[in-house]
Amino acid sequence: MAAPKKLATQSAVERRAEELDTIASVLPMDRRDELAELLTDQDVETLRHLVNQGMGDNTLRALTSDLAYLEAWCLAATGRSLPWPAPEALLLKFVAHHLWDPQHRETDADHGMPADVDEKLRHQGFLKSVGPHAPATVRRRLANWSTLTKWRGLSGAFTSPALKSAIRLAIRAAPRQRLRKSAKAVTSDVLATLLATCATDSLRDLRDRAILMVAFASGGRRRSEISGLRREQLTVEPPIPLENGAPLPSLAIHLGRTKTTSGEQDDVVYLTGRPVEALNAWMAAAKIENGSVFRGIGRWGTVSRRALDPQSVNAIIKQRVEMAGMEAGQFSAHGLRSGYLTEAANRGIPLPEAMEQSRHRSVQQASSYYNSAARRSGRAARLL
Repeated sequence: MAAPKKLATQSAVERRAEELDTIASVLPMDRRDELAELLTDQDVETLRHLVNQGMGDNTLRALTSDLAYLEAWCLAATGRSLPWPAPEALLLKFVAHHLWDPQHRETDADHGMPADVDEKLRHQGFLKSVGPHAPATVRRRLANWSTLTKWRGLSGAFTSPALKSAIRLAIRAAPRQRLRKSAKAVTSDVLATLLATCATDSLRDLRDRAILMVAFASGGRRRSEISGLRREQLTVEPPIPLENGAPLPSLAIHLGRTKTTSGEQDDVVYLTGRPVEALNAWMAAAKIENGSVFRGIGRWGTVSRRALDPQSVNAIIKQRVEMAGMEAGQFSAHGLRSGYLTEAANRGIPLPEAMEQSRHRSVQQASSYYNSAARRSGRAARLL
């Protein structure tokens, strides 16, 4: 009887893989086969429902990634698939496994995530770093767990006092310094150094120069927005006249759905001057008349028809940082976002005006991107 059961399991996995193919455009499909094994039929149906509801692509990817992690963790920790709704005890176990004190672990081997659970998750590629998770990561996964529970028409113990208390006490017991997504902001001086590494007219230099200039000048666009940029989102605007000199070319970028907007809002940001010229040079050289703007380049200089993925945008930034003789670990694609606002502050541009281009929704959120070093040396810190 074992053989038919095994065949039935393989058939179910293959069916789930085919169903995942139908929503491949919004899921991390590099791990499709693994997802098909980890996720249940109901998991896949929930994801299909969310796609049909028009949820943002990045939100769906995050939900899928966290759902896969939760399923893998639950299997490793309990030997069973994730129950819906999850009992409070399982939520508390999740917190205990992910928020723990490294110093206490040295004297108590049973503190934190058990060694066998750690080994299984690491073998599957779900764990890479050593140590407890960041509190923000734990909170995000619990929030997505709660969201998926609600989408199934169920309620969980995510707001229970015991869970809130456990998270608060765990964070207090093992304080962590909050790290920025990019340790250093890519301000105009750093950007100029990176652009200097794109000095030729090769396809790769033209593309990377356009990525750097467009991402920065358009308000510090997120890497997902840069990788997902399409020719159809670009509109040629009337040139900007100058008193002395030729008028500057201008482009509008229609952002559509972003992290902070819905698809019904037509958020627009503008490019003027050099970034427009860099973008036009790349599109002309790569013969891009429609579809994805930023694409991969093959070994023999062949431009792919597929868009770069967000991770590739980050890798390009880090590669240019290394070529410029700087430490790649200090910069990331997100540094362009914080760098834009930091540069705006350094030049005395009012924050509301900068926010019109960065498209932040709150002053508190936007001001958090201002580089600490710039604030430390600014006038606000030198009132006496």
